[in-house]
Amino acid sequence: MSAVPKMTVPDTKDAKSAAQSSDTAERILDVAERLFMAHGYDGTSMRMITGEAQVNLAAVNYHFGSKEDLLREVFRRRLAWLNAERLAVLDALETEAGGKPLKPSLIVEAFFGTLLKMGEDPALGGMTFLRLLGRTMTEPAAFIRTFFAGEYAEVMDRFKDALFRALPDVPREEIAWRFHFMLGAMSYAIAETDILSLIDGFEVSESDVEAEAARQLKARLMPFLLGGLRAPLPQLPPGRLPPGA
Repeated sequence: MSAVPKMTVPDTKDAKSAAQSSDTAERILDVAERLFMAHGYDGTSMRMITGEAQVNLAAVNYHFGSKEDLLREVFRRRLAWLNAERLAVLDALETEAGGKPLKPSLIVEAFFGTLLKMGEDPALGGMTFLRLLGRTMTEPAAFIRTFFAGEYAEVMDRFKDALFRALPDVPREEIAWRFHFMLGAMSYAIAETDILSLIDGFEVSESDVEAEAARQLKARLMPFLLGGLRAPLPQLPPGRLPPGA
């Protein structure tokens, strides 16, 4: 008589432990995101993070390692969606265009509009993440500057190439400058402007006010960015600046 195979029973303890570990990691990331946004990287201590997240330092070290690694993971979980969505939108636009250059407005919307859309959705970080991103981009530490360069490399190349094709009469160096200025304007707007203080008469939940703030920011910032991109070419003086000028 052949032996009856034993039934494999899932280890519910292991599954529960894994779920609790994941919940702990997400809670640490959420708290770190808020504190880094409010106090900056240098102004946020690991003690502040562990206190608000109600975990010990060993838990933070286990999930993320150092404070630098924690900040990288705070950004990585948001930028993964952002970069994938930007490229997906650009791919769809280029497919629809059938090989023809895109309108500059569509490119600007795909790059900057996709980011600003995150401010309307707390599940994507909402205005908390936008303010953190803007603050970090305006006062970056060397390690995070290197991190951003790696995370954004493919996206930046794709969008700059799209702008080069869309604006064939504008020198590539000039397009690079204008893209740099657009990034700066966007970073300052989301980091320094307290949109909520400009909105009156809203008797709604905080998340609804945040979403309205993001919509108002997008409505005002997008035309400004596009206007800068379309500005007349500058009348530059002949020659180049001397080294060190």
